[in-house]
Amino acid sequence: MTEAYGQRLGEALRVEHGPAIVTRALRTADIAVTEIRCDGPLPEMCGPIQREDAFLVTLHLRGSRNREYWEDGRRASVCDLRAGESCLHDLKRDPAALYKVFHSLVFYLPRAALDAIADDVNAPRIRDLSYEPGAGVNDLTISGLGSLLLPALSHSEQANPLFLDHVLLGVGVHVAQTYGGMRPVSRLARGGLAPWQERRAREFLLANIKSGVALREVARECGVSVGHFSHAFRRTLGVAPHKWLVEQRVVLSKDKLRDDGLSLSDVAAECGFSDQSHLTRVFRQAVGVSPGAWRRAIKR
Repeated sequence: MTEAYGQRLGEALRVEHGPAIVTRALRTADIAVTEIRCDGPLPEMCGPIQREDAFLVTLHLRGSRNREYWEDGRRASVCDLRAGESCLHDLKRDPAALYKVFHSLVFYLPRAALDAIADDVNAPRIRDLSYEPGAGVNDLTISGLGSLLLPALSHSEQANPLFLDHVLLGVGVHVAQTYGGMRPVSRLARGGLAPWQERRAREFLLANIKSGVALREVARECGVSVGHFSHAFRRTLGVAPHKWLVEQRVVLSKDKLRDDGLSLSDVAAECGFSDQSHLTRVFRQAVGVSPGAWRRAIKR
């Protein structure tokens, strides 16, 4: 059992609540993100966390002054961190830090996940990540992807599993390329889905429109890796799998809204939304009006 994400990470960092999202898009390893927050000074140093062959990427949502950082029992740095900066940590080196207050997203990337990402693009496996211990990096990709996950950490019941898989896998690929030097051996552009794969992906996604489905499951139905499927699906249909599924839920909701016997809550349940408010938010973003207003308009 790892201490590096979820409630166990919260306990290791001496905070009570550690909401987490975990993706199992890679068959051999989990990638996870945990939101960690402490609004009052801690009496002692955070960590160290249980040693393992894994990395943490911490996105600081709140700045920190004079943060002391330690690796392998030695102080590595004392520095100010700005909100939006990221730090990398190797869990084989017993990272530990002394904060007054903090609010962060902590991404968990085990070695097995980085190996799987490299294997997927036919690249040599990464030996180590390049980083300066304790230093903050203004990584716009990490901060951008992290901001996409904050709503899901607050309202997990409304999160699209395909979207979460897509974002967390994107974090892993970015870290592998930017800090691990990963480069594919072959740079030949991969094509789209074969006709049978496109048909099967559509069928499988629509069959699971109410309950949702993980990216790995759809890729398995098409007989390809997660990375290849994501690329090929976008190349074939013009959008990522999670966006296509949202579009289909909106299409289905329009059909259901024509039935006056269904309440908005019923329509939400039939179309895979967590509740009526979730339906309303997504429908308004896609169509420009609320489901109720759209229903009234077509009855005129």
